[in-house]
Amino acid sequence: MALPVAVQVYSVRNEASADLKGTLEKIKEMGYDGVEFAGLYGNSPADIKKMCEDIGLVPISAHVPYLDMASDPRQVLSQYAEIGCKYVAVPYLNEEFRPGQEKFSEVIENIKLIGAVAGELGMELLYHNHDFEFIKLDGKYALDVLYDEVPASLLKTELDTCWVNVGGEDPSAYILKYSGRAPVVHLKDFYGERSDDMYELIGIENKAPTRPSNFEFRPVGSGVQDFPSILAASEKAGAKWVVVEQDSPSMNLTPMESIKKSREYLRTLGY
Repeated sequence: MALPVAVQVYSVRNEASADLKGTLEKIKEMGYDGVEFAGLYGNSPADIKKMCEDIGLVPISAHVPYLDMASDPRQVLSQYAEIGCKYVAVPYLNEEFRPGQEKFSEVIENIKLIGAVAGELGMELLYHNHDFEFIKLDGKYALDVLYDEVPASLLKTELDTCWVNVGGEDPSAYILKYSGRAPVVHLKDFYGERSDDMYELIGIENKAPTRPSNFEFRPVGSGVQDFPSILAASEKAGAKWVVVEQDSPSMNLTPMESIKKSREYLRTLGY
C-alpha cells in the first residue's frame, strides 16, 4: 500500500501566516493526506486541531525549535500533543550547537530528555537533518553518532533526502540503513551544487552569498533525486509517512504552485 503523503507547512509559510485555515483547505484540495507544522501561526492548539479535523487532514507532526523544547519540554510538547501530532521533530541546530562544537554533547543529552517527555505525552521525537551532520567525528558521521548515542526508544529519524544527498550519501541507502527507525521521510528535490549560501534559501540564515550558486530547491520530481528508489526504500524501511518540503520556490512557481506540482508528480508514482 502506498504511503500517505503530507506537506511541511513551512513550504507555504507566508500563506499560512496570512490564512492558516484557507491554506490547509487548499492543501487538502491538492490531495495531501496530512500536514507537518512549523509554528502555530497565532492559533491555539485547540483551533488547529479543529481545523485539521474539519478539513480532513492528519496533523502528523511538527518541527519545534530545539531551544524551545530544551527549555520547557513538557509545556512546549503538550501543545502539539493537544493538536494530535504523533511526532515532533528537532528541525535545525544553530551553529553553536552543531556537530564539532562544544555544545553538541549537550544537544545529545537534551534530546534524550526531550524524547522521554515526548514518549510520556504519547508522541515520538524525530531528528530532521541538514548536511552539517555529515561531518565526521572520530571517523563516523555526526548524524550516526547522534543515533548511536540516543536509543531508538527516545529518538527516531526524519531523514531529509535532499540534505542526505548534498551531504554526500545516497538517500535510499541511508533510509534503509535506519530501517525500523524511519517513520517519517522528507521528500525534497533540488538542482545544482552545494555552495556556501544554501542556508539563505531555507529562510533561516541571512548571509550574503560568498560565491555564485546554481543551487535551488525544486518541486518533487523536478530535480536530480531518484524518487521511485527513495519511496521504495521508505516503504521497505517501515516508514509511516512521507512529507513534501520545499524551503523556497523556484522555476517561476509560487510556493503553493510548487507543492501542488510535487503532489501531482507523486500521484503519477501511485502515491
